[in-house]
Amino acid sequence: MKKLIKDIKEELLIVLKGKTLDVLVPPILFAILSGRFDLVITVGVSFFASIVFTVYRIVRGSNFFYALGGLAGVLVATSLALINANASSYFIPDIIGSSVLIIVTIASIVLKSPIAAWVSHVVRGWEKDWFFREDVRPAYTEVSIFWGVMISIRLTLEIILYLRGDAQTLAWANVILGVPATVAVLVITYIYGIWRLHTLNGPGIEEYRQGVN
Repeated sequence: MKKLIKDIKEELLIVLKGKTLDVLVPPILFAILSGRFDLVITVGVSFFASIVFTVYRIVRGSNFFYALGGLAGVLVATSLALINANASSYFIPDIIGSSVLIIVTIASIVLKSPIAAWVSHVVRGWEKDWFFREDVRPAYTEVSIFWGVMISIRLTLEIILYLRGDAQTLAWANVILGVPATVAVLVITYIYGIWRLHTLNGPGIEEYRQGVN
């Protein structure tokens, strides 16, 4: 059990390291300020928070383009909210992003190239061929299906709240279904993935590297 907890913590740190605050803070500020202050003030404070995090990342030596990527996303969201004079429009980029991710996830499953396998390959650096073995891939396919279902639930809720024009509830839903939900999904799928790989009786990554079939 201790090893499992340790592995889960390491997994979460790899995926979420350095990304938590700058993802959480702007929408939290938006949720708190929305409905209490003018739209310009609400989006302005959220955008300023993103600038602060971007500068902090650059000063700390983070990749320049990576640091600007998050700021660019908030800039687009802010611009849409101001142009449409609608606070809910702040979340259009997130809705579009979730839609694209669902399409990519479905395509990866249909093509027998599950997105969960690619994410794990990129994050962990493990050999790609291991993920696509017949006695390994099903675990990642099933995890990808679970991811797709969770993303679909999030997207459906966001669209409903967007169409209602309920910006404040949409903001809080975005916060809760963001990092907290991601952490929960990663923990659940990590535990399931370990169990499923065991039932498939395929070699572990270390066994694969040693030529065990």
